[in-house]
Amino acid sequence: MGAVKRIRNPIGQVSLSAIEDQWQRDATAAAIAAARNVIRTDGPIPPGTPIGRLSDIEWGWVVAGILFAWISKRAEQAVSERIDTEQLIRMTALDPQAWDAGAVTAVLPDLADACSGLDWSKPLTAWPKDDIIEFLLKAMPLIRKAMIARDLSDKGISRKSSAATIARQANAAAGGPLLALGELDDEIGI
Repeated sequence: MGAVKRIRNPIGQVSLSAIEDQWQRDATAAAIAAARNVIRTDGPIPPGTPIGRLSDIEWGWVVAGILFAWISKRAEQAVSERIDTEQLIRMTALDPQAWDAGAVTAVLPDLADACSGLDWSKPLTAWPKDDIIEFLLKAMPLIRKAMIARDLSDKGISRKSSAATIARQANAAAGGPLLALGELDDEIGI
C-alpha cells in the first residue's frame, strides 16, 4: 500500500489570488491618489473645501480621476498578464458586479410592462407567492437577454469603437494601410 502524502505549496510560490489581491490594492491606491491629486493648492479643488460644497463639475473631476486611475492600473495588469483588458476591467470582486447591476437596471421598464398585473404599491413581502414566482420568471429571461447583449458587444467598456475599427486606426497611424490585421487573408480560388 502506498502512503498518502500531503503536497504543500513550495516556499516562495505566490498564489494567484494573492497576486490579484495586490493588483486590486494597487488599483485602489492609484484611484485614491488620483482623487487626492484633484484636491490640492494648485489643483481645481483647493484643500479644505467642504465636501458638501462641491459642485457637480468638481465631483466630476474627482470621479473622473478615480475612474481613470483605476482603469489605467487594471489595463496595466491586463497587459502584464496578457489577459483581455475588457474582461479584466470587469473583474471587480464585488457582489453584485456593477456590470450585472447595469444590465438589470436596463430591463426594469420592460419588466414593469411584462408584470403590469402586479400590485406595485405593495411591498414585496406582502405579495402572494404566485406573484413573486410570476415576477421572477418574467425577470429571468429579460436579465439573461440583457447580459448576453452586454457580453457580446464588440465595443466593450473602455472604447467607443469596435475592435476592428481600432485595429484599422492603429495600423493607419503606424503608416500602414487602413486595414485590420488579417483582413485580406481570404483564400483566393484560382
